[in-house]
Amino acid sequence: MAAVEKPASGRLNVGRHLINFGVNPAAVAYAMTTLGSGMINNIFSFYYVKLFINKYKVSEGAFHQSQVVYMVWNAVNDPLFGYLQDNSRVPCCSQRRLSILYGAPLYSLTFLLAWFPWRSYTPGDWLSGLHLTVALCAFDGMLTFVLLAQCALFAEISSHHQSRLRLIKYNQVASLVGSSSILFCGVLSRNMEDFAAFQAFAVFVAVVSCGCMLYTGFHSESRFDKKGSESDALSSVDQTSHQSAVSISMLRTLMWQILTNRDFQLFVLMNFFQVFMLAFFNNFTMIFAEHLIPPDVLPSMAKSIMYGAGFICPQLLVLSSQRLLHDLGYYRIILFTFYMEAGMAAVMLALGSQHYYILACFLTVNMVIIQAAFSLFGLPLADIIDTDLQKYKRSSPLSSMVFGTNALFTKPAQSLAPMIVLNILNQFGYEQLKEAGRDSNPSALESLHSVMFYLVCLVPMCVAALQALAWRPFSIRSSHTVDTKYIDG
Repeated sequence: MAAVEKPASGRLNVGRHLINFGVNPAAVAYAMTTLGSGMINNIFSFYYVKLFINKYKVSEGAFHQSQVVYMVWNAVNDPLFGYLQDNSRVPCCSQRRLSILYGAPLYSLTFLLAWFPWRSYTPGDWLSGLHLTVALCAFDGMLTFVLLAQCALFAEISSHHQSRLRLIKYNQVASLVGSSSILFCGVLSRNMEDFAAFQAFAVFVAVVSCGCMLYTGFHSESRFDKKGSESDALSSVDQTSHQSAVSISMLRTLMWQILTNRDFQLFVLMNFFQVFMLAFFNNFTMIFAEHLIPPDVLPSMAKSIMYGAGFICPQLLVLSSQRLLHDLGYYRIILFTFYMEAGMAAVMLALGSQHYYILACFLTVNMVIIQAAFSLFGLPLADIIDTDLQKYKRSSPLSSMVFGTNALFTKPAQSLAPMIVLNILNQFGYEQLKEAGRDSNPSALESLHSVMFYLVCLVPMCVAALQALAWRPFSIRSSHTVDTKYIDG
């Protein structure tokens, strides 16, 4: 029995030390997973498309096939893991911190899969396509398992709006530090030109990120963990009842209850487009900048700083908006970002592609606003979880299932964005022109650059308009004015 109590005692001692420094231990433990995952997620999403297309020279067909497999797996694994984590009786699945503790090492290992080729690839090599498929699916599987548990912790650590804002504050500080991995990676590897340095940095980041997430696994707690441990002492009749609760019919019932929530429907529609925009800018900003902004205007170092700013500044923006979040609430702030994105895109389109410095600022600011708004999406999802808990009088919230069901419909956008954009670019000769660069046929290159510029402007403008239309009817708008919606257990 003493052996079981030791970790809790350790967590208590760490908590006391943190409190002495005026730090909230629960928020620190929660944010450490954000720090670890942020370091590897940003590098993966920013570099993998360019790596496989430009260095490994995967064919367009193999790229699309990999994205289709990834899209299906990406969508299916979220509700699957969500249901498993909310209903399993196995501690490593049912307890949030244990899911993170056991998942973290595998998560960091799968991050390394992409950066080490399985052999020297020739253009169109079938193995490079298989490598891409395995790397995407393995990495996303472990990302989902770990981050679903963390997302559930966000809703379950506390029901107080101010406590959740504190979690977001600590989360953004952690994300700010984690996002610097893009800047250091770009500078040390010269934007992946020195591939050996890139690989060495990737290994270092994987080790550090694993350590950060393990901290969460050892020191974080959900307020429903005690209820979960008490349920282990149920009678055999209760155990039979629980087994029926994890049946397929119950899964259908729970899914239907989540899917028929109108606010959930509106959020998912809006979030689908947000995930699309995140993938659009994360995967193609480097490619767009290299083609649309001449090297004599912005050298490699300046572009590295630009890319780093696109990942670092969102956290600074969210941290500086804490007062606005308290006074206005997330609903109005998110809606304002859509209006701002559409307006900036219209202005950039009117100015034209020859204003290189303005274009560089536009690309960076778009990355910042989209990522900053996305960082707030845990708040509406937590409110949806709270209303679901109250409406159906559940003993504990379906946190992982709500986050997982949301991902079922939004994660495919991560694959659709690179597939659609790459297909459009290849229609205008990108596959042939990417190697020749500015020595190519001037007419063909000008046509490609024109298409890139229109993509940069029209995609954000149209998508932001659709998001505003989807978000306006969302009804949970005043949770920031309510101290607590139910008593913390």
